[in-house]
Parts: sequence; structure tokens; C-alpha cells
Amino acid sequence: MTNPEPALDPMLTVVVNGQAVIEYDRRKPLAPRQQLFLDRMDQDMDGGISLSGKQEAPPDLLARARFVANSLLQALETENDSVAAATCAYLAVRLPGLKQVCADKKLDGQLHIDLVFDKPHVPTQTVQFVQPRGKNDLH
Repeated sequence: MTNPEPALDPMLTVVVNGQAVIEYDRRKPLAPRQQLFLDRMDQDMDGGISLSGKQEAPPDLLARARFVANSLLQALETENDSVAAATCAYLAVRLPGLKQVCADKKLDGQLHIDLVFDKPHVPTQTVQFVQPRGKNDLH
């Protein structure tokens, strides 16, 4: 996890295996009903959460963020759009300096999640090299 210093960026990008899968624009206001749902999420977590097999009660903001980011990625994996939207909104609203949630699946099947506060997502561009016709030799 990188430095959680708030640097207001309107976009939060969720990146899975190097691909941006969600871009959340903080400039779009939440409906009051959605804000109440985020408050309810906080109330539910006040009693404690389990992170990496350890119970945290009450969890601090970064522990909550890691817990919610994990829920977000599970929702994406199971195509549960409503949970993905709510958890992404939670992260964007509660952590205004968060720029990226990056997830990579490792060879052993484990998912590694990183909360990035210091670098906005920069889309990668694929460059495809082709050999010119009739040029079999580079000399």
C-alpha cells in the first residue's frame, strides 16, 4: 500500500491484471439513498472485520478499505454489479486520495490487492510490430 495522503483526483480506477475494469468519477454525486448505504457499511464494519485471518475490531480506515477492496474484487469475479458499484463508491468517497485499486492474480491463485494513493492509472498502449513485406532479413 502506498502513501494515503489525500490528493484529490476525480477518478478512481480499478485495475485487474493490468487492465482497467472500472473507472469511478467522484464528480458525480451520490444519491442520498446511496450515501446511507455507505454509512450502513461503516456501521456493519464497526463491530469488526476479518482480514487475512485476523479479526480487527474496530477496524481503522485502511483496514476497512482493504476489506472493501477485497469485496469489490469478489463482486467483479462473480459479476455482482450492484455490490461492485457500492464497494467502489465506498472506496472513492471514504478515501478521496485513492487513485487505484490494483489486483493481480499470482501463479499460486492468490489475489494480491494494492491500494495506490500516489499514481493515477495510465492506460497502456499495445504496440504491435510487424515485419515489412519482402524483408526477410534485417541486414
